[in-house]
Amino acid sequence: MYDHQLQSSDNVFETCKGIAEFLKKQLPPSLFPKVGIVCGSGLGALADNQGPDFVSIKYSEIPNFPKSTVAGHDGRLVFSTMGSKPTVFMVGRFHFYEGYKVQTTILPLRVMKLLGVKTLIVTNAAGSLNPNFKVGDVVMIKDHISIPSLAGLNPLRGGNLSEFGPRFPAVSEVYDFELRALLALTYHRNQDVQESGMRIHEGIYGFVPGPSYETPAEGRFLRSIGVDVVGMSTVPEIIAAAHCGFKVLCISLVTNQVITGTQPDALEEGRKRFLEGKSPIYRGPEGEDVKLGKATHAEVLAASTKRVKDIRKLINYFVKYS
Repeated sequence: MYDHQLQSSDNVFETCKGIAEFLKKQLPPSLFPKVGIVCGSGLGALADNQGPDFVSIKYSEIPNFPKSTVAGHDGRLVFSTMGSKPTVFMVGRFHFYEGYKVQTTILPLRVMKLLGVKTLIVTNAAGSLNPNFKVGDVVMIKDHISIPSLAGLNPLRGGNLSEFGPRFPAVSEVYDFELRALLALTYHRNQDVQESGMRIHEGIYGFVPGPSYETPAEGRFLRSIGVDVVGMSTVPEIIAAAHCGFKVLCISLVTNQVITGTQPDALEEGRKRFLEGKSPIYRGPEGEDVKLGKATHAEVLAASTKRVKDIRKLINYFVKYS
């Protein structure tokens, strides 16, 4: 059993090639994909009801394929059509925080390359740092800031796989401008999408490794350097997509507001309690705890479930037009 440590570049290519050959044997030629879609947390329903023919394969049935362990990530590849084009849906992605090496998280993207995919649509659930972006809104990603990548956690680290791309791929234009413009046009020309109440924005994605959510101070820092939405995935896939030469569209669904408030001054509060003779177990103004709130995965999944049909409709129109 392949251990997904991916130490040798030769082993990586042979593993991806073997997976691609296995998958092709399960498919009619009409379903050999040209479009790849990565479904974010709670967005697996993007793969539902897409065309009369489809093939669904569980990750556990694919030799040497990783396994998804997170709620909201079913763990299957669905081959079908979207907008009349053969498409592979990755229903469940892999995250660094699950314990995988970051190189392993991009293996499915390389398999897509060998299957013939040319255009990649990456979706994710993200927390909003931009006060104008509300829960249920969609954000087209035009750039990213990746703290892990800047610190050396790059999925292309190690021997280069020239079969996929060059040693030093550029990512400055990986978020394809024409695809973003087409998605905006798609949104505005389809009234039923607008009537859903879903708003569309453009912004910068911040990648953090997780699995813990950001502290308020970290949230304020990320916003100060220009991050609009933040999440625990996507960027390794985007870097791999740049290496593979895909045309890329990335869409974030805002599923929660990032907590960025400041904690009250405990030093001053303690002094005040002393002067007023308050009990040590006193709990803030009028006996209530002072809390900033907490982000939860359940909140993320609930927001995704509520909006997934609208996003599916938007992407279906988009793929048809493209």
